Amino acid sequence: MNETAAPHPRSRVQAPGHPLGWTRLKRRARAALAALAGAGVLSGALAQTPAPQPLPVQQVAPGIWLAQGEAALGSPANRNFISNAAFVVTPEGVVVIDALGSPALADGLLAAIARITPLPVRYVIVTHYHADHIYGLQRFKAAGARIVAGTQGREYLASDTARLRLQASREELAPWIDERTQLVPADRWLDGPTVIELGGERLRVQPVGPAHTPEDLVVLHERTGVLFTGDLVFQGRIPFVGQADSSSWIRSLDQLLALKPQLLVPGHGAISSQPAADLRLTRDYLVHLRQAMGEAAANLEPFEDAYARTDWSRFESLPLFQAANRINAYNTYLLMEREGMRR
Repeated sequence: MNETAAPHPRSRVQAPGHPLGWTRLKRRARAALAALAGAGVLSGALAQTPAPQPLPVQQVAPGIWLAQGEAALGSPANRNFISNAAFVVTPEGVVVIDALGSPALADGLLAAIARITPLPVRYVIVTHYHADHIYGLQRFKAAGARIVAGTQGREYLASDTARLRLQASREELAPWIDERTQLVPADRWLDGPTVIELGGERLRVQPVGPAHTPEDLVVLHERTGVLFTGDLVFQGRIPFVGQADSSSWIRSLDQLLALKPQLLVPGHGAISSQPAADLRLTRDYLVHLRQAMGEAAANLEPFEDAYARTDWSRFESLPLFQAANRINAYNTYLLMEREGMRR
């Protein structure tokens, strides 16, 4: 209220049994609530939620930015910040590639975007439906973004695997993943190549699965030649193979090599200025797994014996080798047994 303006008549009315007017009472009540919230006494709707801290991002090309996750396993300490997300700023809005591994991380990415442009996020392209890439989707959806993903992602969302993974994450990654964390479907499911055009920028979206997952997408920014590969490429670390079809994954990497990208933004790790070399590193690791485990499966050699005799020296210095390599090898051993039975 302007100090020179006449006070509202209601401000002159005394509260029953209290010498202060209503206006002064409300001011004091608001001050008391603010003090309690600041001291952490209040929670929920009454407490003020602090603004999210922007994630650190780096510019990798004109108009293109990267938020790079840690080379680590997801934990409460890192908020599940173990994967990459990127965004392209255009004159008509922003296109985000992947949504990170928790709603809080998505809030941080939105805050980082807001520091660079006031324009809204128009699209989020999901390279694949793994937890560390999708648990932030609900924040972008609430901000008005349109979600684009490969059509086979619908099968994952309807699966027990997705439900159980989220249930486990609520226990293992609390408080960053909790009962409010949701699995978010796409607004547009792709079953073939498409181009997203926004503000004069063209992003070519290409399904390449089954590979790391059945629904894998890669995105090529046509003006700069920057290729976003999702988890088809793990730069500078051991990939997570899981239940992947490694034979198809190798063929997909051959397709990406044929594109001859200028820069490569992987699903994990630093940007690559030597895309061919880094594509080949992931490819060579998968080939090595299949050769070693395929020979063991064909000879009915027990897995432990095969694992112990295999030469891992080219890869054992890479981050997460100890955490991921044995399970990658075991899953590949089982895959090669199945492939052998089908022949």
